[in-house]
Amino acid sequence: MNTSLVYLLYRFAWGSLDLLFPPNCGGCGKPGSRWCEDCRNRVQRVVEPVCDVCGKSVDEEGLCSDCRQVRPSFRVLRSWSVFEAPVRNAIHKLKYHGDMALGDALAAQLSQYAIDLKWPVEMVVPVPLGKKRFQERGYNQVSLIARPLALAVGMPFAPDALTRVRETRSQVGLGKSERRANVSGAFQARGTRVKDRTILLMDDVATTGSTLSSCAEALYAAGARDVFALSVSRALARHGLNDV
Repeated sequence: MNTSLVYLLYRFAWGSLDLLFPPNCGGCGKPGSRWCEDCRNRVQRVVEPVCDVCGKSVDEEGLCSDCRQVRPSFRVLRSWSVFEAPVRNAIHKLKYHGDMALGDALAAQLSQYAIDLKWPVEMVVPVPLGKKRFQERGYNQVSLIARPLALAVGMPFAPDALTRVRETRSQVGLGKSERRANVSGAFQARGTRVKDRTILLMDDVATTGSTLSSCAEALYAAGARDVFALSVSRALARHGLNDV
């Protein structure tokens, strides 16, 4: 079936549920929609210029000091928004409070940003959860955003292409070097899925980029041609290591 038609059906299904169970906005709580027009217009964007590789705001064009010291494994990372209200509220509700409909609502706005990047990607792969966290939560919040985004941009969605082979502790509260060590070697990719493919690797929030970099390492090791990373949001330095 045509991916555009599948996406329309996907959106229709969520819209039908909205009629049966009227939602509140994930960003501000206003009744009537999952992601209201006011919140769509209030999304904070990452201030340019940004680092050529990791995508965080910098004073001058080029590489940030972190990427000059330890260059991430992905080719480039870009983030649609800053991890502040209203996006921060919506991601927390999706991630911790089971508001799964927000995945589709965020993807609908995020998809145009992904298209505008004009990356030569062929497949969307979400950062996977560990088994324990998946059992606790019942779903991978990244997949709930990545699946409709893949449909919107007309690309295959491959949630089975990357797995977490080692349980890791939460990244919350860890410093940059601790985060890198925590996720080092934690992922494995399936060569049958990613070999010779250019991958769009997705996460919900990027902080230091350590998780995305470790995932990219696994994808390259399995034969991926290239890895471009996209996150819904970018955590600011003042709270990024503590509450994502």
